[in-house]
Amino acid sequence: MKLLLIVAISFIAHSACFSQNTQQKAAQVLTLRYDQALESISVFRGDQLLLIQNVKSDTRPYIHPIIAPDGNGVLTEFSPAHHKHQTGLYWGLKKVNGRDYFMNWKGDYWRRVSANVLEGIGHKVKWQHVYELIDEEGNAFLTETQTWSMQESDGRFLLDLEWRGDAKTDVTMEKFYVGGLFLRMPWRKGIGGEVINSEGHRNSQAEGKRSKWNDIGLEIDGRKDKAHIAILDHPANADFPNPWRVDNELGIGPSRQILGDWSIPKGKSEIIRYRLVVYTGEFNNATIARLSNDYAGKK
Repeated sequence: MKLLLIVAISFIAHSACFSQNTQQKAAQVLTLRYDQALESISVFRGDQLLLIQNVKSDTRPYIHPIIAPDGNGVLTEFSPAHHKHQTGLYWGLKKVNGRDYFMNWKGDYWRRVSANVLEGIGHKVKWQHVYELIDEEGNAFLTETQTWSMQESDGRFLLDLEWRGDAKTDVTMEKFYVGGLFLRMPWRKGIGGEVINSEGHRNSQAEGKRSKWNDIGLEIDGRKDKAHIAILDHPANADFPNPWRVDNELGIGPSRQILGDWSIPKGKSEIIRYRLVVYTGEFNNATIARLSNDYAGKK
């Protein structure tokens, strides 16, 4: 009788553990919802909103908000007073055939072609949007395709971007101190925050420096610990590792334009890839380095 009771307790405990693990796995299943009226593609985990991709017809596409993996805190900011043109997480090139798509994010610069859900449910979800960059006369000269995917792994979000630019005419991005992918987290004067890159440079020391990755950790309202977003450069990108813009309010972004002019000839295309790691808690250099190597396909 005593043996039967021990076996029963063991079975119940094992069943509870199996059920808990199953629930944890099920909680990682993500879904996409495309609201054409609101012009947005949203990522959900169950009923919990995790991220919104804004795909308005006459506005530069951008991601905001990104919610912390544990659901506590908004990690991006839209158009802060100190940088009104910065819209959460976005792609904006400077001096493209003389036009500025970093500062200018309205319809006289951008025109949506399409927005689609590619993989709407699963442990990884995927979406894509296509925009035209237009000149002063409203003619498209560069078609930009962004393909995003998102998954949850070990309590972190992994957010992958493949950017593709197709040139309808010869296109040149002139040398500048910023231009490309950019992240604006909700910085406020006096809050704790730090940027650190793969070479050990911190904050302003990382400005303009080449590195495989940059991690920004910031105090977020409602949290006792910091929230982090690390951006990982991909070794297949031209001029890898690229230099980075790190502004005075801890906005960050890798930019090939810092090195000098780069071009896409008419009829050709350029592909650039990045991964963002969204997490909370303490920064660990070895962990981010390992995730960077994983992304690069290195053991």
